[in-house]
This record gives sequence, structure tokens and C-alpha cells, in this order.
Amino acid sequence: MNSKLKNRYSLLMTQATAGMVLMAATVLVGAQTQAPSRIVGTITAISSNALTVKTDQGQVHQVQVPSTAALKRIAPGQRDLSTAETIQFIDLAIGDRALVKLDPNAPAGTEEALQIVAVKQEDLALKQQKDREDWQKRGAGGLVKSVDAGTGTIVLSNGAGATAKTVTVHTTKTTMLKRYAPASVRFDDAQPAPIDAIHAGDQLRARGQKNADGTEIAAEEIVSGSFRNISGTIASLDTAGSTLIVKDLATKKQVTIHVTTDAQMRRLPDMMATMLAAQLKGAPGGGAPPNGMAPAPIAQAQRPAGGQWSQSAGHFGPHGENGGGDPQQMLSHAPAVQLADLKKGEAVMLVSTEGTAEVTAITLLAGVEPLLEAPAASQNLLANWSMSGGGGAPEAAQ
Repeated sequence: MNSKLKNRYSLLMTQATAGMVLMAATVLVGAQTQAPSRIVGTITAISSNALTVKTDQGQVHQVQVPSTAALKRIAPGQRDLSTAETIQFIDLAIGDRALVKLDPNAPAGTEEALQIVAVKQEDLALKQQKDREDWQKRGAGGLVKSVDAGTGTIVLSNGAGATAKTVTVHTTKTTMLKRYAPASVRFDDAQPAPIDAIHAGDQLRARGQKNADGTEIAAEEIVSGSFRNISGTIASLDTAGSTLIVKDLATKKQVTIHVTTDAQMRRLPDMMATMLAAQLKGAPGGGAPPNGMAPAPIAQAQRPAGGQWSQSAGHFGPHGENGGGDPQQMLSHAPAVQLADLKKGEAVMLVSTEGTAEVTAITLLAGVEPLLEAPAASQNLLANWSMSGGGGAPEAAQ
């Protein structure tokens, strides 16, 4: 190789090496920028100078807390840190919510707190309880019939059978609009979304000022989501894996259902299911039991504290009060069950996250064989119940 070729070859190799070094540096910088700058979660353990914080997504972080870290405490929902209380490390407790701002100059591989902003577990629980009560008192929900983004008006269908009604939701520029994440049933995971993200068939719950008969509401806050209704028979159960496989009656295909601790699971007593099915099919007064039979006795252990079976109302009510036969209330008072209480071959109805082969259950109802005789009304019933105040109002945002 002559000298010119050698020089050319050396130049090319030098350029190639420089390019590889630059690429490696870019990858390294990218990896560093992907490291979290902050952590939001619940404190699960405390040692002499460190915290264990578990995020809502299940990630666990071991965070070192040096004496130089700034520690603050705020009330739930508070945003202005200028009024936050300065606390000491010993004031933190397991169960508190914490936002941890990480020190970017910490040694590699170490998560070290620069600032911690905490919310006491007791304060958070109290706020959540108040918010739940407010959602139930001032909330309205159902399935979306139509959306007019121009006027900010959303029309819902609420209830089923004799209790079905239309609810008009009015929004303004100040209305807080949120939407459930695709694979989550947690209100905390809901993200801000514009009104045109809401579509007919979605489930929606609004909180605000209602008119006297509850047919209109001036919404202060809205949460919506697209969910799937499934009716079918259980093909198999895996209690250890918290899953069951259901053959969907509509698609004739099997669907894997994941059941988390957030899922509502109830079983309708036989007589309640029969009366509810008759009511959904339009029988006056909720329908009479077949052949004039009186309601079968319900085991006392299945009754809510202070409640008893009300034949006139068709559901459990406090001291047997007549609740007007509201189907959603009937479902809410049905006995709760666990995955292990279900059996292969029995029919279930559920509302789940969207999906085809695999979904996550939001609400699941067993003992529904009579309801499958009125499938359309039953699906609307269950969809409304899954976002109703009685069957699981949205939790308070943290």
C-alpha cells in the first residue's frame, strides 16, 4: 500500500472511530436522561437514612435521604409549596404518599433525595372519603348517547328498565375532564383529555350541581372511559394467577379475564336475579316471582349490617326501607364474592377494560342466568352500575 493510500485509510479509520465514540456517547447520554428525575408513590419502609417508595405502577425504589434534603408536608390537593410545613425525617411514616425529587448529581446507581414532599396517610384517607361521599351526593353517570363539543353538552342514558332516564351534562371551560388509561381502572391513573375524546358508548361520571330530578348537571369534574361488556360462561379458573377464561356469548370466543383487587365482584341471590330480570323486561312493579312463590329467605350472613330484604323495593335497604326498586342499588347490595367462589360453567356478566383476547375486570356479576334473557337491558344495567355511586364511585385523586 503506497503512502497516499495509507494516509487515506488512516483518515477513514479515524473518522469511523470518532463516529462510534460519538454514537456511544449519545446512547449513554440518552440512557442517563431516561433515568427518573422524580418518584411519586407510597412509602412502604423506612430505615435510618433511607425510604422505600412503591409507585402506583408497582416499581420499588430505595431512596437515600441525606441530612441536606428538604422535607415538606402538604395537605391533600395542595399545590403551593410556599405554605408547606417543613418536617424532619422522623416525621415521615409508612403509608404516607411522597413525591421525591432526585438529586441529578448523586453517585451512579444511587437514588438520592434532593427534596421530599409528603402527604400524611390519615389526611389522604380523610380527603378520599369526603370526595367519595361528594361523588355519590353530587354525581351522575351512565352511558354516553351523544357529545356536542361545540356547546359542551353530553347526553347520557342512566339506569335500566323502569328507572331508565336521560341525563344532560353541561360543561364549561373550567370543567376538569379526565379519561381512564386504556389498561387501568384506577381513577388515580386517569389523565386530562379534551371533550372530543368522549364518544357515544363510553361510560362517564360527572360531579357538580344537579337539578331537582337529576336529569341535568353542571359538571365541575368528569371522568370517562371506553370499556367492554362481556356476558358468557366460565371455561376455566386460575385463582393463583387471579384469572378466569370466559366464552363470550356475543363473539363465541374465549377471553382471559384478569381480576385485580380493584375489581367489584358480587353474586345475585336467585330471587333477586329473577325479580331484577322481570323488572328489566318491563314487568310492572318489578315483576312477580314465578308461580306466585314468595321470596326465598336470604342468609343473614349475606345481608348488609342494618339491612334486610325488602320485597316491595326488591332489594336490601336500611331497615327494609323502600328504595324504589333501583336496579343499580339492588346490585350494590348483592353479596360480595371472591374469585375462588366462582365455578366452572356458571354464567357471569362483566364490564372490563378494552381488549380482545385479554382484559381486566372492573365489575363482575355472578348468578346472572335470568338476566341473560334480557341481554340488552342487562348490559346497560351493568355498565351504569360500574360507575355509579352505589357500585364504585370514582376514587379521590391523590
